[in-house]
Amino acid sequence: MITALAKVERVTTTQQDYPVLWPMPTRWADNDHYGHVNNVTYYSYFDTAVNAWLIHATGTDIRDLPAIGVVAQTSCRFLGSLSFPDELRVGLRVARLGNSSITYDLAIFRADGDALELAATGTFVHVYVDDVTRQPVEIPAVIRAVAEELVIPDPAA
Repeated sequence: MITALAKVERVTTTQQDYPVLWPMPTRWADNDHYGHVNNVTYYSYFDTAVNAWLIHATGTDIRDLPAIGVVAQTSCRFLGSLSFPDELRVGLRVARLGNSSITYDLAIFRADGDALELAATGTFVHVYVDDVTRQPVEIPAVIRAVAEELVIPDPAA
């Protein structure tokens, strides 16, 4: 069920706003005692979609790079309820591409036939650090190249 808040949000956030819509199935274990996907699982969907897309888009096992992306910040605005066996699409775009960090804007859509209903929006910040010292480093070139394709224009510019 989509809430009144989601109806307001849908006006400004649609699937067309995201260059990538990563498929994400719900799992039986995602449901909590109340019969809906537990809030913490939305963050798992964000994490899985970003990293699966990075592996797919770069053609590289990102775990083998000398720098790793650690999650420094996340947020989620819950707009609708999800439940197993919903099929989802996680929208990905890049709001900010820095020297050592990437800020992703994300959205979770529930597939309803041919339509997608907005269930959540969020952000996810990867800070790249050396895999040994854990000190910030530049975003690996292979990751920067694909992330640049998802950068959204700044409306203030």
